[in-house]
Order: sequence, then C-alpha cells, then structure tokens
Amino acid sequence: MNDIPMQPKTMLLRTVATIGYCGLLLFLPLWFIFISPSETVSLEFQLLVFWAPLLLPAKGLMQGKPYTFAWANFVVLIPILHGLTSLWVATDELGYVIIELVFASMMLFGGTYYARNRGQELGLKLRKLKQDLADEKKVFEENI
Repeated sequence: MNDIPMQPKTMLLRTVATIGYCGLLLFLPLWFIFISPSETVSLEFQLLVFWAPLLLPAKGLMQGKPYTFAWANFVVLIPILHGLTSLWVATDELGYVIIELVFASMMLFGGTYYARNRGQELGLKLRKLKQDLADEKKVFEENI
C-alpha cells in the first residue's frame, strides 16, 4: 500500500512538518538547558512536560505514516500553548518564543495537510457520520 507514489505537494507538506518536528526536538532542549535556563522551574520538569511527549510519534513520523502525523498534532499543542503563554509572560525571550511557535506551526499545519493528502492518496477514509448512524439504526431495528 505504501508503494503508491507521493505527490510533490504531499512531499512538501511532509517536509514542512518534519522540519517543524525536528526543529522543536532540537530547539526546546537547547533553549531550556543552554540559552535560558529557568531559575524557578526544574530542567527535568521542563523536559518531561515540553520535550518528552515529542518523542512519542518519532517512529511513525519518520516512516511517513499519515495517521501518526494526524495524532501528533495533539502532542504539538503543548509547545503551542507554551509559546502562546510565553508571549504574554516572558516578553524578554520573544525571539525564542517566536522560533518555538514557528516550528510548532510548521509541524501542526504541515502534519495536518500531509495526513489529509497522503491519506487520500493511499485511499484511507474515515467513515461518514451519516453512514455510522444508518448502520446503528439497522442494528437497532434488527434487535427489536
């Protein structure tokens, strides 16, 4: 099934998402450890909360699995929320926050559209709610 060739637009979206992902994976530890270590929050906590969840989808992202790109968007919400909060709270680190938000946005949008396009190319479909309701109604009527 993965022998189906990838369209250039889909390949570009995967590249954008992967650059965003790898950027976050490299940038967050650099920021937390070397650039601006926090005096109030422990390094272990920061890495556990903001960086470690990014490791969960690593294998599927590198293999190009559309489903992994789709659910990895839930993981990238953590750096997005951190970045948006830091925009308000840590105005002295504005440049680093913008870098974090750019990488996170690349991963979010590239991953979303890659999952959609590649899923269509591979013929993966989500069932329509209308069909699910019709199936449930049929089962319900058969059991009455």
